[in-house]
Amino acid sequence: MSLWSKHAIFEKNSIILLLGIIVVISIGGLVEIAPLFYLRSTIEQVKGVRPYTPLELAGRQIYVREGCYNCHSQMIRPLRDEVERYGHYSLAAESMFDKPFQWGSKRTGPDLARVGDKYSDDWQLQHLNNPRALVPQSIMPGYPFLAKTELNAADIGDHLRVNSYTGVPYTPEMIANAVMDLRAQTNPDDANASAFEKRYGKVNIRDFDGNPQKITEADALIAYLQVLGTMVDFKGYDEKANYR
Repeated sequence: MSLWSKHAIFEKNSIILLLGIIVVISIGGLVEIAPLFYLRSTIEQVKGVRPYTPLELAGRQIYVREGCYNCHSQMIRPLRDEVERYGHYSLAAESMFDKPFQWGSKRTGPDLARVGDKYSDDWQLQHLNNPRALVPQSIMPGYPFLAKTELNAADIGDHLRVNSYTGVPYTPEMIANAVMDLRAQTNPDDANASAFEKRYGKVNIRDFDGNPQKITEADALIAYLQVLGTMVDFKGYDEKANYR
């Protein structure tokens, strides 16, 4: 029997072809999936990475709500042009508490993986209000309403609880104090500020939108933007030896 005759069995019989496809896909799937059962974790543990604070998490939800991921990625690839423009390439651990991750698929605007502390809070606020006032060539729409809209923080504890179900290590204490911690992050003089800092470690505690009278959606979004890429200390990483 020639090779063609053997192949013709699959070409002429749809049932045998279907069974052959299932067998091949099953084998391929097992080869890719089986090794994962023998790994304790597929994400390298990196010192400094922590769960988002309640205010940062609220800001992240606004970021998703407004579709910022459609124009901004949060993933720097280990390529020379990427690293020289945006900074150290992204580590998997930096996205381990993102549910879902915000890697993005296109860059109408710049990558934001290392935008934290790159600009002042006032710059971020003005950029949200009127992007072209700071970047004339920008096509980003303005979001002036964020600074005028008071943040609804009543259910932030529930958001932390849901994230904890998916593996984010929010403790019962963090969940119970979510609303107080959210308020404490915008006011260094808050009585709960020290306890909040003890729960989360390295955090930014200040009024982010320049309006201490109320906590706005701009406060939350700027707090989120200012923490992106700042958790990991990259001094121990050799950038030049790890991109290609």
